[in-house]
This record gives sequence, structure tokens and C-alpha cells, in this order.
Amino acid sequence: MTTHVHTPLRHPLVFRTLEVQRVETLTPHMRRVVFGGDELRGFVSAAPDDHVKLFFPNSRGEIVRPAIGPDGPIHAPGVDYSPMRDYTPRRHDAGANELTIDFVLHGDGPAASWAAQAAPGQTIGAGGPRGSMLVADDFDTYAMFGDETALPAIGRWLEQLPAGKRAVAFVEIPDDADRQTLASRADTTIHWLPRGGADAATGTHLEQALAAWTLPAGETFCWIAAESGRARRLRQALEGRGVAKDCLKATGYWKAT
Repeated sequence: MTTHVHTPLRHPLVFRTLEVQRVETLTPHMRRVVFGGDELRGFVSAAPDDHVKLFFPNSRGEIVRPAIGPDGPIHAPGVDYSPMRDYTPRRHDAGANELTIDFVLHGDGPAASWAAQAAPGQTIGAGGPRGSMLVADDFDTYAMFGDETALPAIGRWLEQLPAGKRAVAFVEIPDDADRQTLASRADTTIHWLPRGGADAATGTHLEQALAAWTLPAGETFCWIAAESGRARRLRQALEGRGVAKDCLKATGYWKAT
């Protein structure tokens, strides 16, 4: 078996103010926001599953970020800090100076609520990415398992894969109308798994699809992103089938409360 070498990269931590350039409704549960602004220049995102921390307006409509100390963020008592969430850079176009973020519209959380009303000219804060993990490019097949929160990373990964590679994606989505058109030069198969409106935290479509899936011939890298508990169980299922650590990455993109 080949020893695959993944490359970690560290980036300087930079905080930016981003300005909304345009918005687009992709599906009933996904809204795309394209950001720009002078402070976006120099932005770097090297891997499909990078994340940036976005800072949304506080109760007074202000962007208030914590100070960063040697041990992490410093929150002073009594300060109305901005709500913050991690998001995947769906696309970065340095030439156009644009950053695209796709927001899942689910409930009334600070990020989803902001994205639902986002309009050109509005601003938010952003920090990072602080690092990237470049997955080895010598696998024959790249297999991806994720819910709707993983779609931005899956879409970006498929777009970046070259011809000659194989890719298979299992994507659990709220409803059939949430399918997206995802382009790739790789030989790609996408399995859409609509939940029919059921809760993403307790869904089982990904687990059932994995149980029925046969690992393809050759070397396969498996990537998982979903609710934390489900991501852990999916990883354990693949480990139980003999998938090695350097051929597997699983991340909890959110946690059920």
C-alpha cells in the first residue's frame, strides 16, 4: 500500500471586514453570498475544507471581535461581542477580489438569520483561515460523505479534482429540491440523499449509504463532515472496514443541542 503524505500549511491570522457584493438563492435551504472589499486582498485558502470564522452584527448592529492573546481569544466582561460561526470558503477569486460563502438556512441562528436578509453593501467580520491541510493527490478515488453543511467543501473539492481521478459523493440534503449542480473534471458520481425534511442530527441516510457502499479498487481517500456524533460514527464504520488513518478524515461541522 502507498504511504500517502498530506501537507499541513499555516497562515498568518488576519481579521478582515468583508462587504457583501451580491447574493443568490441556490436552493430552498442554501443562500450564496459573495463578498469583496479592499481588506480581502491577500486572502489565502489552500484546501477545499478550510474554514473562516465569520463575525456577525451584535444586538446593536456592530461587529465587535475579541482581542487575541497568547492563549486564544480574550473576552472582556460586559462586552456585547459579535456572534461567530465557522464557514467554508466555497470559492476565492483573487483576480476579481471575491470570496463566496454558501450559508445553510436552518432555523433562526445568528448566521442563518443574517444570511437570509443579506444584501449588497452590508458588512461582516472574518478571521482566517489559520491553516490548511492539503490531502495527498496520489489517491485513485476520493469519497465524500456529508450533510448539507458539507456541500460547500464537497462542491469545491469536486471542482478542483483533475481529470483522471475518480470521485464519489454521498450528500444528505433536507429535500429533493436542495440538489445542486456540481461540476468536476474527475469521473464523478453523486448520490443525493433527501431526508424529506427530517432532522439532520438524527438522519440515517449517510449511514445506510456507507453500509451499502463497496470500496472501489485502488487507493481511496474518505472524507466525512456532518453533525459531530454522526461524523464520529461514520469514521468508526470506515475504520471497522480497514480504512487506514492516512486515508480518512472526519470532522464534526456542527453539534446537535
